[in-house]
Amino acid sequence: MTEVPDPETTKAFNNDIVDEFRANGGKVGAFAGSELLLLTTTGAKSGQPRLSPLSCRRVDGKLLIIAGYGGADINPAWVHNLRAHPRAHVELADRSFEATARELPPAERADVIPKVTAISAFAEFQAKTSRVIPIFELRPI
Repeated sequence: MTEVPDPETTKAFNNDIVDEFRANGGKVGAFAGSELLLLTTTGAKSGQPRLSPLSCRRVDGKLLIIAGYGGADINPAWVHNLRAHPRAHVELADRSFEATARELPPAERADVIPKVTAISAFAEFQAKTSRVIPIFELRPI
């Protein structure tokens, strides 16, 4: 079981990541070698825009985001937001677009797990928690 990250610490860290991402065409030193995106969701309760820098993976032509949250026992807020409002804005290094988020159903998720595990820390995060870590596909509109 992993503790939930402190909200204020997470917010400050994310703000620094967003600033560096936008200043450097999507490159962030702390995440060298990883593809990042900025995901703007609509708050499930507030209805306000919520910005999250996330690592993403490309598997079988699909752009995937994984709610690992360091193996914490709760989902990150962006999961709740996408479940309530699946339309989102995505910023990648070279472009930005509107997208629809689709949570992978169990069978499709099971098929993609070996591929995701081979290219990410997915197995490490899943081992720390009893929750099923959600995986979403972002489809451009």
